[in-house]
Amino acid sequence: MTKFEVVLIATPGFGNFVPIVEFAQRLIDHDPRFSATILIITMPGRPLLDTYIQSRVVTSATKIKFVHLPTVDHPSPDQSQIFVAHVSSLVEKQKPNVRQAITNLMGTELDSDSESNSVPQLAGLFVDMFCTSIIDVAKELDIPCYLYFASPASFLSFMLHLPILDTQLTTTELAELDTELVIPGFVNPVPPSVLPPVALKRDGFSCFLYHGRRYFETKGIIINTLQELEPHTLNSFSTSQMPRVYPIGPVLDLAGPAQWHPDQAHHQNILNWLDDQPLSSVVFLCFGSMGSFDVQQVREIAHGLERAGVRFLCLEEVLPNGFLERTVGIGLVCGWVSQVSILAHKAIGGFVSHCGWNSILESLWHAVPIATWPIYAEQQMNAFMMVKELGLAVEIRLDYKMGSRMVLEEEVEEGIKTLMDGDSEVRKKVKEMSQKAKMAVRENGSSCTSLGTLIDELANGV
Repeated sequence: MTKFEVVLIATPGFGNFVPIVEFAQRLIDHDPRFSATILIITMPGRPLLDTYIQSRVVTSATKIKFVHLPTVDHPSPDQSQIFVAHVSSLVEKQKPNVRQAITNLMGTELDSDSESNSVPQLAGLFVDMFCTSIIDVAKELDIPCYLYFASPASFLSFMLHLPILDTQLTTTELAELDTELVIPGFVNPVPPSVLPPVALKRDGFSCFLYHGRRYFETKGIIINTLQELEPHTLNSFSTSQMPRVYPIGPVLDLAGPAQWHPDQAHHQNILNWLDDQPLSSVVFLCFGSMGSFDVQQVREIAHGLERAGVRFLCLEEVLPNGFLERTVGIGLVCGWVSQVSILAHKAIGGFVSHCGWNSILESLWHAVPIATWPIYAEQQMNAFMMVKELGLAVEIRLDYKMGSRMVLEEEVEEGIKTLMDGDSEVRKKVKEMSQKAKMAVRENGSSCTSLGTLIDELANGV
């Protein structure tokens, strides 16, 4: 039996790295002929990511290998430089190391006894949305290169539309844009207020534009979504001159950090508290690893929770005096939690979320409706899609970002009460989508079939 190897590389952050590892796991679980090597770009100040990687090294045995690339000099710190540009520069500097790592793998393949089939054939290189400079390495080594896109198809549509937008608007006009955009992957015109904040800045737009253009150079695009969730967007791709698209999601780490995070006792205490709460009675508030608010906004959230009068679980922040005493018995304020494990609990009835794509997919999988409160990255666009395009979420705010007008306690109260309505149309649609998501990844499901088509292409080299 011929064996095959794929190589994957991702931006060194949880939101990008974990999905590409889970994709590698999905691929090798689907076809035992495949194994994977994941190249790791090291960045300082990522202790939890390092812990996650170490846990995967221990549990993945020999089917997934992790290779740390040599450390390079980080681009000189520039306070005005956006994070995406900084990371893109870092990836560019890693090109020689990526080339060497892949050459070493290919050398092993060439040195092996060709009749024994003991060493896998290198079938493809997968890069994530901000590692597109590595496409150059794939071209040099004549390896099929694919994009693994960990965000929704709607955001991919935006990225692919940027070259057209670039011909229509100057960077000044983009920053001052006050008219809605017609983007092929969206049913509705897209207001500029929900575009990624960084894309409205000159450096950010240039960086996004660079990556969006390079997506067209890949052999295929694998997206962490499913046909049933984004049919309009996925169908819009078939009419354009672009690489083949493979929707294979939802790709999720359903075990989550609960299996490797050092603070297991704390997490268990939270689950014990949830065990004592009624079915679907608790609203969970979580704004991601990079989400934070100033003191006044936290107070508005706290007062809104009190006014809503529902059971809640939220992360620890600076809270108003007396809040914990007044809400004792109906609420729990905590530190770190394993988000996916909390969403899986039967007591959770709603999720106030920053609308990161992993969070959206986890909530849909567990049939927990979302109230949208985006903060950064493409989250405003995700919130717009979930509320206006798909009707799968409740709106608290679609266009919130750092420095926005404060969300008042009345808005928080109204959003949470609507979210926790047990008979709402949104809740019914989320339950239906949860069933569709689980069917999609089963045998003969849409995503499983799409993954099988990709694997056939990799194995046959067509």
